[in-house]
Amino acid sequence: MNPEVYIFTHPEVMAESLAEEFYRYVLNQFMTRNNLYIALSGGNTPLMFFEVLSQFNSQKKNKIDWKKLHFFWGDERCVPVDDPESNYGNANSVLFSKIDIPPKNIYPVNGLNDPKTECEEYASLVKRTVPSGSGTPVFDWIFLGIGDDGHTASLFPDRMDLFSTDKICELVKHPQTGQQRITLTGRIINMAKRITFLATGPEKQEVVKQILNREPQSKKYPAAKISPEKGRLDWYLDALAAELI
Repeated sequence: MNPEVYIFTHPEVMAESLAEEFYRYVLNQFMTRNNLYIALSGGNTPLMFFEVLSQFNSQKKNKIDWKKLHFFWGDERCVPVDDPESNYGNANSVLFSKIDIPPKNIYPVNGLNDPKTECEEYASLVKRTVPSGSGTPVFDWIFLGIGDDGHTASLFPDRMDLFSTDKICELVKHPQTGQQRITLTGRIINMAKRITFLATGPEKQEVVKQILNREPQSKKYPAAKISPEKGRLDWYLDALAAELI
């Protein structure tokens, strides 16, 4: 499927536009749905989006009922929640701690658990909580970042097998640092109803160009294999990330 590509002058403008779209989408969904299931990503760009969301929460006249939203993570580092690298910890500090959402609606990975055990437990949590289609969990919206090596979530170029596995989650190691991470598999990500990539900065130019232009070398990138089976795919880019497309 062809993705929708949106390009913005600055990351701040991108974050504001995505926050507006989030509010519009969620309020529209609530007209026929009681609960939505969302998986978030880590990184600095999503944090900007989360900050704007928390501000909108107090500014908007038609407010989101956060009790109907359920938040998971597409991937997480196996670290304590107070570690600067914790995706949950960072999201909590700029978003969840500032909105009226029940703690039970937030589903972080427990980085203090044995990684293999936690991977299995998180997969079980996703399976029993997220509504399924033909027995497979189907998220309403998954947000993703992209690395300059073409990885997304913690699907790295040396783990393309994670697009064909039947598992919901997998324990992986960062190819350079060896850091352990828990990630949703490519199959589960591609089952989502909507997927949105966020990319900013000049270091993302080349990989974004190759993927969006479907150049032959992009086949080695996990991010190029993200294509929802029945859903919508968006790319939100700032001008620097989009400069070569």
